[in-house]
Amino acid sequence: MFLPAHPESLYLLFKTPEVKLRNVFLFVAIIIVADQALKIWIKTSYPTGEVLRVFGFSWFRLHFIENPGMAWGWKFGNETGKMILTLFRFAAVIFGTWYLSKIVKQNHSKGFIICAALIYAGALGNLLDSMFYGLIFDKGLHYDASINEYVSYSGVAAFSSSGYASFLHGSVVDMFYFPIIKSHFPSWIPLIGGEDFEFFSPIFNIADASISVGVITLLIFQKRFFKKHQKIEHPVTETNAEVSDKVQVS
Repeated sequence: MFLPAHPESLYLLFKTPEVKLRNVFLFVAIIIVADQALKIWIKTSYPTGEVLRVFGFSWFRLHFIENPGMAWGWKFGNETGKMILTLFRFAAVIFGTWYLSKIVKQNHSKGFIICAALIYAGALGNLLDSMFYGLIFDKGLHYDASINEYVSYSGVAAFSSSGYASFLHGSVVDMFYFPIIKSHFPSWIPLIGGEDFEFFSPIFNIADASISVGVITLLIFQKRFFKKHQKIEHPVTETNAEVSDKVQVS
């Protein structure tokens, strides 16, 4: 697998003094292509539950799973909860398209625009899974009303015109897994003493990472981002005219 663009080319998108809207959406497109390419590759190459060590590292793995709910493998109730989340993502993407255009036209700081683009790209990346994966693949995690539960599948999925679920009911593909530390809580800790401890346990995808990086960076640097925008919005006008107390004010 490879990224569709060299990191230096991503930097060039925002090198100009003023961020251009086409560069922002090109940046979003690169994230979407990378996210979808990795998801499709792992879904059509491996069965669910497959674990691959990247470069032989025990702490960097590709662990293929599917989830019907929120980012980072979390769930939100049953099929009704999934539909609510999918519709929320859909509304967020529509709003995000308008909002990205707005903040670029208003010449907000580059940092703020990039964070907004990362969040937007992540939401769109996972939305595409929910919208179309149930239609284009023959196998996937799906809801079984008879047992009121989501059911996994065996074997490797393939492209199919019949699909495994209807529109908006596809499951999200996750694969990045970083079990950096695996240990046990000390026995003297109440309630959880002796139980297994793992850092970092969530399994996620590029879209999840894009949202998280955008949100965390925005929270850390929000004062700097908005301070820069205020300076641009209210520039100080300099003049070479001399100020004298002899100037008569009428």
